[in-house]
Order: sequence, then C-alpha cells, then structure tokens
Amino acid sequence: MAKTRIEKEQAIGNLSNDLKSSLSAVFANYQGLKVSESEELRNKCREQNIAVYATKKTLLKRALKDSGLDVDTKQFEGSVAVFLGKEDEVAPAQIVAEFAKKHEMVTLFGGILEGNFISGEKVKELSKLPNKQQLLGQLVGTLNAPVSGFVNVLAGNLRGLVTVMNAIKEAKI
Repeated sequence: MAKTRIEKEQAIGNLSNDLKSSLSAVFANYQGLKVSESEELRNKCREQNIAVYATKKTLLKRALKDSGLDVDTKQFEGSVAVFLGKEDEVAPAQIVAEFAKKHEMVTLFGGILEGNFISGEKVKELSKLPNKQQLLGQLVGTLNAPVSGFVNVLAGNLRGLVTVMNAIKEAKI
C-alpha cells in the first residue's frame, strides 16, 4: 500500500531529525538479502544503538536537504538503507562493512562523517579504525603505564632489600 503524503512528510521529518543528531551515517544497498539476514543486521545495529532506515531515494534526498547535507542520491543504485550512529562515529561503518564481507549483495555507497559525504572506500577505511570503547581502553592503558612502571621499580627495590636481609640472616646461622 502506498504511503500518504502525510506519512511521507512524517518519515522525512523523522529521518531529517535523526540525520541532524547522529555522529555519522552510512548508506548501503542490502536488497536481495533474506529476511533472516536483514533481521540479523538490524539486531546488530540495535545492540550498538544504530538507527536503520530503509527508504526511497527521493525521500532520502529531501531529508538530506532538510538536514543541510549535500549528497547526490542519484549515484545510489537500487534501494537505500541509512545506518545512523548515535553514540559512536565508527560503529555503523564497522557493522555494515563486516556484514558486507559475509554477504556479497550488500553494497556500500558512502556515508556522512562530520557533515561531509565520504565515498564507499572511505567508509571501508573508517570501519578498520578501533571503536570508541577500544580507544578508551587504549587511553586508560597508556595513562596507567607510567604508574604501574613506577610501582614495579619500587617493588624491585623492596625485593632486593628482602633478598639482602635473607642472605645476612643465612650467613649468621
């Protein structure tokens, strides 16, 4: 059943608001996937708080225009799915690129990062970067390294002192 004009305007408004509030977006074609495969992709996205929209190119074009983004939707072939990252810039690219490796019919058209359009190749490069949680873990490890090194140096001096005291004790017995 065709959507009414009001439903289309509402869909454009929702997509436009989500585009404005998202940190990044990925455009892909997943036409031809089985229902179970597309549900698997949607579930992975849901776990990472990534919004997924399957929309017509004309509606997407209007939503992009309303969001103040300049993207040529004519270069997208077939139906378009939009994956919007709410918490992590890299997560949509990682999930879609990983899924595309397993399912050849998934095609990356490109994405939006920091308000600029990036190509499908750039999205693949972006997917290879560590996500926010991994970067925070690396930061904590880097910040903790000098402290743990200092503790090890102090512990080494104490171990040496205990060894010398043990040797003196053994010599007197």
